[in-house]
Amino acid sequence: MRTIPVAAAASLAALLALAAPSSGLDLSSMSAEERAAFRAEVRAYLLENPEVLTEAIEVLNQRRAAAEARSDAELVRANAEDLFADGYSYVGGNPEGSLTVVEFLDYRCGYCRKAHAEVAALVGGDPEIRYIVKEFPILGEQSVLASRFAIAALQTLGKDAYARINAGFYEDFRGDITPDTLRAFATRLGLDPEPILARMDAPEVGRVIEENHLLAQRMQISGTPTFVLGGQMLRGYAPLDVMRDIIAEQRQGG
Repeated sequence: MRTIPVAAAASLAALLALAAPSSGLDLSSMSAEERAAFRAEVRAYLLENPEVLTEAIEVLNQRRAAAEARSDAELVRANAEDLFADGYSYVGGNPEGSLTVVEFLDYRCGYCRKAHAEVAALVGGDPEIRYIVKEFPILGEQSVLASRFAIAALQTLGKDAYARINAGFYEDFRGDITPDTLRAFATRLGLDPEPILARMDAPEVGRVIEENHLLAQRMQISGTPTFVLGGQMLRGYAPLDVMRDIIAEQRQGG
């Protein structure tokens, strides 16, 4: 294997560091001949050692992920009151738990459906988790109807009815979401559908959805499911063990 000179190796390191904000390399200060020689040496080295590119990309991705995590943590801090104490969202698990998990969801989202059982296992298996649901319908009018129905149930019949509807949308409901199918759905769950249906168009219901969308904008959330686990955001579906690892890190001050 060809060995790159020490000076060229230093230049190569500077080149790879261009992904970082502070690089001391200035190609414009080189003569045309120096730039050509430098580029030729770097090209030859990378062709003979392509693993260097993989390592550089890994470092760059790690830096980007760390920067995104710091940015997300700041978003959580800036919006903590609306996330954790808005006064109108469903609160499950242990309402006095030491760590709060917030989920932004849409009942017609396939990944929300996939995450449902794992979120239930996460909350049910940890007596110190406080679980908050943010109704965030983004997949069309049927999603809005489903969220309105769930919120109306919370406001008229209380937390237990909401919890049954929330789980039921994933476990029991199939087909189009219409007033008739919602009425049949509530009846199957042993709930009186009429007060829920009567409440669906109330301004108080629409306000919850509006506030959740405004919060999502501030949090730079555009998809579901999105989680806040303690002070860290998780954008998208993740298996149960990943969520548990994040929670363990949060409890250790991570």
